[in-house]
Amino acid sequence: MSDKDKRNVDIFAVANAAKVSISTVSRSFNHPEKLKPETRKRIDRAVRKLGYIRNRAAQTMHGIRSGTIGLIVPTMDHAIFSELMEAFARSVEPHGFSMLVASHGYDLEKEYAVARKFLEHRVDGVALIGQDHSEETYQLLSQNQTPAISIWNYDKNSRLPCVGADNLSAGKLAASHLVEHGHRDIAMIFAPRTGNDRAKGRMDGARQTLQAAGISVPQEWILQSPYSLSAAKRDVMALLQSTRRPTALLCGNDVLALGAIYAAQTTGLSVPDDISVIGIGDFKGSAEMYPALTTIRLPAQRIGRIAGEQLSDAIINAPSEMRRINCDIALRVRDSCRPL
Repeated sequence: MSDKDKRNVDIFAVANAAKVSISTVSRSFNHPEKLKPETRKRIDRAVRKLGYIRNRAAQTMHGIRSGTIGLIVPTMDHAIFSELMEAFARSVEPHGFSMLVASHGYDLEKEYAVARKFLEHRVDGVALIGQDHSEETYQLLSQNQTPAISIWNYDKNSRLPCVGADNLSAGKLAASHLVEHGHRDIAMIFAPRTGNDRAKGRMDGARQTLQAAGISVPQEWILQSPYSLSAAKRDVMALLQSTRRPTALLCGNDVLALGAIYAAQTTGLSVPDDISVIGIGDFKGSAEMYPALTTIRLPAQRIGRIAGEQLSDAIINAPSEMRRINCDIALRVRDSCRPL
């Protein structure tokens, strides 16, 4: 087939090659779950052989779904959201959707601009991370009646349907583990909390637990660091080289915890013999690092899968059916913490 012929391939040619009706070909793109697997495979073979590309722009002009879902994350620089994104993409694919992903760098104004750009491209739904979003973003989604869901942070009063974990409880659980191990000289390192309700919830939970135990954390032991191994290492090294040293360090996530362990090792300290370290997240590799990281597991894959299924179903069927789902967290006791 010549290049010119390939450009002229239309849905009629695909239907003839697959020996199905035009409506069945259309259904294979828009509602693949309604076709038998054998029929979908036959149509897919015809599409691949003919090089058929459907005109999404023409479809969206006529109110037909674009087959895309936009996921907006704060960052793609490290492992924090990688498992979540992978699970989300896998869960929407069987429903005929592809995932578009963009990041906003913890800038809620940029998040609004990205959401607007997604809607200009006629995405069928939007997924956001957390509960902190500008009023303009909420209004944009509402005015366009775009099915939307928030992921990662559970809040029973969230304005959008949500699937996530209780980050306040995660902070409480991490602090409780250190207190139960006899630690009272506890330092904390968290990401900046502006535009990051996950970090704020975890820090609030940790502080509440420590205060209830009668533990006061000196201001100079409350560190703020971006999600960066090098930055966390630098900030924790400065803390560990001071005259008075904590016996334990509570980290707002596993990236910060890994940076803290590197800092301790660089300054000649042993984890956990000289200082205990606990993280939050349980990302890929947290169990394999040395020492293996004690952390609070946030079920990223489960959150991504359920959120993708909920949003896909809302787009196809009934947006009003989306719910607020709290996914359980769990303490993972490993080697980076020890009792005093």
